[in-house]
Amino acid sequence: MYSYDEPVYLISVVAKILSIHPQTLRQYEREGLVEPGRTDGKMRLYSQRDIDKIKTILRLTRDLGVNLAGVDIILRLKDRLDDQDKEIEELRLNLEKLKKTQPNKSVVEKRSSYEVIIFNKN
Repeated sequence: MYSYDEPVYLISVVAKILSIHPQTLRQYEREGLVEPGRTDGKMRLYSQRDIDKIKTILRLTRDLGVNLAGVDIILRLKDRLDDQDKEIEELRLNLEKLKKTQPNKSVVEKRSSYEVIIFNKN
């Protein structure tokens, strides 16, 4: 079986699955909303992740009336939130490790443009 991110679907197959015109998929690519893989012969290949992202784009445009510029902003914000969720989980795991190894110490760690300061309650 193929992985979620492996590009395996041709543009015609994706268009048929989603009941849209292949030109719509090309437009989404031109707008930078999806980036399908390419074969050596330059044929577009879409992954299951790409298909799910296109479904989201279609829902935003068809059902919610969002234009493509709005879709781009929404998808970028979603990506940022996903990245921040991963970072929060990493910080939480690191804090748990520190609590186990150094139970009576305060933790201060500088991260990018902001500081995360966590104090133990004594």
